[in-house]
Amino acid sequence: MRASSITARDLSEAWFFCLREVLSHGYEYKIDRGSYAGQKRKELDMVTVQITNPENRPIIPDVPPGVPPPSTMEYLDHYLPYLMTGQRAEGEQYTYGQYLEGQIAEVIRMYREEGYNTNQAFMTVGNPEAIYLTDPPCLRSVDTRIRYGKLHFIVYFRSWDLWAGFPSNLAALQILKEYMAAEIGVEPGETIAISKGMHLYDYAWDIAKTACGLTE
Repeated sequence: MRASSITARDLSEAWFFCLREVLSHGYEYKIDRGSYAGQKRKELDMVTVQITNPENRPIIPDVPPGVPPPSTMEYLDHYLPYLMTGQRAEGEQYTYGQYLEGQIAEVIRMYREEGYNTNQAFMTVGNPEAIYLTDPPCLRSVDTRIRYGKLHFIVYFRSWDLWAGFPSNLAALQILKEYMAAEIGVEPGETIAISKGMHLYDYAWDIAKTACGLTE
């Protein structure tokens, strides 16, 4: 197992660094089960991404001309309720918000009423029955810590589509963090993201090379 470690200034830089890492060191294989079964992807064995200033704008990657943006602020507006509230559209098996909505409120209450020095302000996504879903949740936990006057997020993704998922996921989590920090009365801090399944599907390999300036 190769454990990758990436430190980036902001969300955009983190995305570009991760693209290079997956293209350079990703394990290539054909998917047996899951999204895009039968197709290929390149995937890191394990990665930790520390983002020191995720509050820097823009929070969506600014891609070179000719490269389709992996996300937009308009999409993010539609995505945020999926992360933060329990609303679920017809046909959806789950939303992150159905698991997180009540926990968000409890973490805010915990810090405000009981103090900052705790390791119990941990939010989980999914339940034991989620393993039977066709596509179980990719985001599985949002751990939190208040230290040095700031609220930090430590998040874990069991599987993570780097091209289309990473930019929207981390931008939405940053907005959630800023909301929670304001409610608690502290500043928003770092994001540390961990995954044993950060990947690029084969349809995105060439465009990812163009986006981060890699040539054969």
